[in-house]
Amino acid sequence: MRYVMVQIPNPPAPASPAPTRSVPTSADVARLAGVSRATVSYVLNNAGAVRISEPTRRRVREAARELGYVPHAAARSLRAGHSRMVLMPAPAFPVGPLYSQFISDLQSALGRLDYTVVQYGTVGLHDDEAARAWAELRPVAVLVPGSGLGPRGVEVLKRSGARAVVTLGPESVEGAHALLLDHDVVGHSAGAHLFDRGRRRIGVVVPREPGLEAFSAPRLAGVRAALRGTGATVTELPLAHDEGAAARLAARWRDLGLDAVFTYNDEYAMLLMRALEDEGVRIPEEVAVVGADNLMLGRLLRPRLSTVHLELPSGRELAGLVDRAVRDPAAAPEARKVLGATVVRRESS
Repeated sequence: MRYVMVQIPNPPAPASPAPTRSVPTSADVARLAGVSRATVSYVLNNAGAVRISEPTRRRVREAARELGYVPHAAARSLRAGHSRMVLMPAPAFPVGPLYSQFISDLQSALGRLDYTVVQYGTVGLHDDEAARAWAELRPVAVLVPGSGLGPRGVEVLKRSGARAVVTLGPESVEGAHALLLDHDVVGHSAGAHLFDRGRRRIGVVVPREPGLEAFSAPRLAGVRAALRGTGATVTELPLAHDEGAAARLAARWRDLGLDAVFTYNDEYAMLLMRALEDEGVRIPEEVAVVGADNLMLGRLLRPRLSTVHLELPSGRELAGLVDRAVRDPAAAPEARKVLGATVVRRESS
């Protein structure tokens, strides 16, 4: 029997693990910048009460950048006794360009004040249940759009450490600061304008989309208030935001006998104007149209869209309110009306 000798190669030695870089600390930053750890903390935590020269601040920031050092949020919160997180529950209603821009400006303004803004999805959560979910994150402030928070929810948030609770909606809530968005004034402005233009049979679009009734109901009420005692009539026009629904409404327009329409906002106005034109209804000769929000697209329509311009508070103004409330949580809650409205008349009315 023949034997064959086979040389079995030695297995390669396992590769040595790559050296791990240690996580940089504030002490490392202090050594590189040639300052104390306290100075590093003051600079990177934006402690305005401590006077530190600009060259020193620059040196500390450059050292932190070079080392890749980022302050630990939890440690900073522990030292301060509260976090810097401002929680904004995502609205339960469809948002348009105007609201999106408002929120973007607010987030930027809060960021300049060294707050971190976190948007929280609340699908399936309501009222106090939602407040408990928000409280688990231990925010220093909560900004609640709409009307989905009650007094018990405010209490839950404050007990969990929230120093400021601010609502943005039509009504104030006990214990919370309130920015009152009174949408009656939007409808009132539109109704008064159409009446002044000689229109007496006025339709008001009421969106079918869920979540918008908090805005559409007061706008409708505002139109009714503007026309009360004038002899003019108001007709509700439920409308979904799709072309088919607009076409069906336009097809029976002449049977409705309306000579004007307030379309809730500019987006519904564009939808309905196209459908009316497809039916041969002339704007403004047969029907005047007024939207709301003053979107740029309305100026590009032919005829150009008349609209109600909404005057919202600046993001800096609201951020200042939040910051004051955080600094003085014992202060009595403020309630301010912050929504103004003026009609911008163009060709459609």
